[in-house]
Amino acid sequence: MRLGTTTIRSYTNTNRKYMPNEIKKESEHNHGFKSKFQEAFDAFTPIASPQAVNDEIARLINLHRDSMQTKGTARLIHSLIDLTTLSATDHADHVYHMVSKVNELDSTSPDIPPVASICVYPNFVATVREFLGVEGVGVCAVSGGFPSSQTFTEIKVAETALAVKDGANEIDIVLHVGNFLAGDYNAVVTEIEELRDVTRDVTLKVILETGALGSLENIQRASIISLFCGADFIKTSTGKEFPGASLPAAYVMATVLKEYYEKYGIRKGLKISGGVRTVEEAIEYLCIVKGVLGEEWLNNELFRFGASSLEGNVLKALQ
Repeated sequence: MRLGTTTIRSYTNTNRKYMPNEIKKESEHNHGFKSKFQEAFDAFTPIASPQAVNDEIARLINLHRDSMQTKGTARLIHSLIDLTTLSATDHADHVYHMVSKVNELDSTSPDIPPVASICVYPNFVATVREFLGVEGVGVCAVSGGFPSSQTFTEIKVAETALAVKDGANEIDIVLHVGNFLAGDYNAVVTEIEELRDVTRDVTLKVILETGALGSLENIQRASIISLFCGADFIKTSTGKEFPGASLPAAYVMATVLKEYYEKYGIRKGLKISGGVRTVEEAIEYLCIVKGVLGEEWLNNELFRFGASSLEGNVLKALQ
């Protein structure tokens, strides 16, 4: 399948099966480029009106919420958390203390599954890797000019490569929202692909910054582009400059993931980040995922919460 100046191609490697169709740039001079992207967007079911989306979200929450008000659900939520510290005041001792708490909980509360990963700035990856003692917990770094994505692509590639070299096995990058909103999908695709090339052996999450995209249609389009560029997860937001996660954004992203799976037979993940602090809020997102994608997505291979305070609230609910 071709998209104007791009080729959709398939590949796998020994450690991971990527999406079946990765957009590869061939030329920047094809005048049909945007129309071919439109063809790709049109291959997915159009998004319903905002009111219809909200009505469906309310239906799914009413359908599933009561059955999720259990300690088993709280334990599940804990296992889905990318425990995050992304502050200007972060330092090695702070990161070490957070890692130590993860290690301690694993020793003292074996009935509580560990968090999915610890997420930090790339310069702290080595600290996490050195002190983390819990098997199965990932080492995640934000990268690529996080949170704005406004720097040279060469800097993004170098930063990401250094994070992987230091031991990150998960990388969260930010889609270039400015280029996306300007309609320069070519630039968006090329940059994500370059970062995919240096993260072939690790999990790549692409942050859409849904609060900046302006419409549900744009959220759908950004999701489609990210998946075609090789994202393992699509993620709502950075939790920084713009509004964070929202139920409508999560619903739209989940519907794209469902249709992508139906078309290509490969499951991709969803990460909710930005403003989810309570168990009750997390359950609402679980209701959407369960209702749209099914039980198969209710694990940390396919669903995550990027959070800091959420973990503490989950632990309180489990006392």
